[in-house]
Amino acid sequence: MHELSIAMGIVEIAEKEAKKAQVKELSAIELEIGTLSGVEVDALDFAWPMAIAGSVLEHAEKRINIVNAKARCMDCEHIFDIENLFDPCPKCGSYIKDVFQGKEMRVKSLEV
Repeated sequence: MHELSIAMGIVEIAEKEAKKAQVKELSAIELEIGTLSGVEVDALDFAWPMAIAGSVLEHAEKRINIVNAKARCMDCEHIFDIENLFDPCPKCGSYIKDVFQGKEMRVKSLEV
């Protein structure tokens, strides 16, 4: 389960930022997770309590924004939603595309 290591990485980011801000506790964290990021949100939720125990996030509210994947067809320039990396362009059927949204996994904000 790599979501535990992801959660621990998030805690590390939060600890570093809390230290910069000279605070001992954060009240909320907002995450953006793309549908093609490879992160299973349910597994992250399961691992979360273990990762945040004793950290600045222990009592923080966790908000997750799911970012739907989008791609641009390199042949016809059509922009479309995708569910899988191998989805073809619905307009021309081409498999050559640029996925420009939906792979992200980032800490969007931290609240004191």
